[in-house]
Amino acid sequence: MTDNNIAVQFSNVNRHFGEVKAVDQLNLDIHDGEFFTLLGPSGSGKTTCLRLIAGFERPDSGQIYLYGHNVSALPPYERDVNTVFQDYALFPHMTVEKNVGYGLMIKKVPAAERQRRVQDILELVQLGGLAGRKPGQLSGGQRQRVALARALVNHPRVLLLDEPLGALDLKLRQQMQLELKTIQQQVGITFVYVTHDQEEALTMSDRLAVFNQGRIEQVGTPSEIYEHPATPFVAGFVGVSNLVSGKTAQAITGSPQMFSVRPEKIHLADPAAPVPDDMVAADGRVRDVVYLGIMTRYLVELNVGGDLTVVEQNLDTSSKEALTARGRAVRLLWYRRHCRHIPAAN
Repeated sequence: MTDNNIAVQFSNVNRHFGEVKAVDQLNLDIHDGEFFTLLGPSGSGKTTCLRLIAGFERPDSGQIYLYGHNVSALPPYERDVNTVFQDYALFPHMTVEKNVGYGLMIKKVPAAERQRRVQDILELVQLGGLAGRKPGQLSGGQRQRVALARALVNHPRVLLLDEPLGALDLKLRQQMQLELKTIQQQVGITFVYVTHDQEEALTMSDRLAVFNQGRIEQVGTPSEIYEHPATPFVAGFVGVSNLVSGKTAQAITGSPQMFSVRPEKIHLADPAAPVPDDMVAADGRVRDVVYLGIMTRYLVELNVGGDLTVVEQNLDTSSKEALTARGRAVRLLWYRRHCRHIPAAN
């Protein structure tokens, strides 16, 4: 490989643990300067991929390249990457400043330059006034920023992040998602991020790869992955999707080919509502209603068999009004263009 615009490349990489194919014939290019996410459920191979990039694991076969150089056999300390872990792994007896500067000290960076670089990176992660504190005196979000600063201060070409927000509560996690993306854009280096959280992946990524059983199901931008799922697994794992096939699909679209339609694309209407030419319809009855505050989720049992999930924003609907829909006959309408035809699972 000679294209230095590609930060990380997997070429026919395999990593097996006994009978388990953690990574199976993987081919993947991650571009220079992008925020790239490895998304998948537990055991799908995403963390093993991150460890292969870092050098904590070696491939059984295939090659891994960093900016055109084959690093498959190199130890971690010879790779121009750094890793941020979920548990942060900070030294509890050291101050924030010493934690962040530890790697520079090991590399024998002169004290004056070390102090300047540490201060610059602490300002970047909004910890400029906390240099003298120890990890035990910091909140979870602040400790996460220290771990990030410690990794960035070494100026790696690729930063690897292994579910670094997993220990934070929801509100702080959402805040840190935006901050991480902002920091990545400011420093301009390649971030490779591992998560099982679909919202996290969609929020931060320039592109993402969806993993399943050691293989990649689809690679694309967040909108491509969400709006155009390539496989039944992607449609079901990234967000919520209705998968329809066989006789039910035939009755709705005229073809038994499997299609997916997102719940928010479907509109609840009166059973006698007309069906415009650019829309499809399915009649049924509301079997269940779940009021979620900002929106309500309806489970509609179709007259032609099967059911569909529908999500509607509560723009002017109260919980009491939403719950009265249970048992009601309805017509579901959605645009034909929102039927995403996908191949059946192998």
